[in-house]
Amino acid sequence: MTRPGLREIKREATAQALAEAAFELAKTRGLDGFLIEDVVERAGYSRRTFANHYACKEAAVASVAYSGMEAAAEALKDVPGDVSLLDAIHAVLQLQLTTETLSRMREVIRLSREFPSLEPYVHNVQHRMRLEAEQRLLLVASDRYPPTYVSLLFGALYGMVSSALEGLVDVRLPGDTATRRRGSMEFDEFLDVAFKHLRTGF
Repeated sequence: MTRPGLREIKREATAQALAEAAFELAKTRGLDGFLIEDVVERAGYSRRTFANHYACKEAAVASVAYSGMEAAAEALKDVPGDVSLLDAIHAVLQLQLTTETLSRMREVIRLSREFPSLEPYVHNVQHRMRLEAEQRLLLVASDRYPPTYVSLLFGALYGMVSSALEGLVDVRLPGDTATRRRGSMEFDEFLDVAFKHLRTGF
């Protein structure tokens, strides 16, 4: 896969800046408490620029959380070829799923539950990012693993991370200062348990 050119890098940076502005406004004011004009003023762009990237403020808010997943998929290309695919993914997730990335993902999911108009955009971004990340993984692993193995492994990993972010399992994110509940796990501990199951079975 070729590296993006300067124009594409600038376009992605603009989209990310708009998304971050919309996300911060949604956190502080609620989704109903701001307009697109507030987003572009905060980010320093025009309304026309916003329209070139997003159809609405919900789309911008939803997109902010998943750049970490994209970065993780990109980082796989730099993993040495003699490392197993499972070990490579484990290492990349530990490095790329930072406190900020995880917190954003969880906050977007929380906002979508509070503001139902956001939910379809979150699902759309999740689906798009899942397909893109899986395609990148297939390209990285194509000469060593059959496509069926890669697809099944990715589906298991995606479900694993989603279960933690959506609160289906009690996982504390890094930097969480709340009192630890009985039975809860730190995120790194959760990753270790999940990958142990992937290696040895359920």
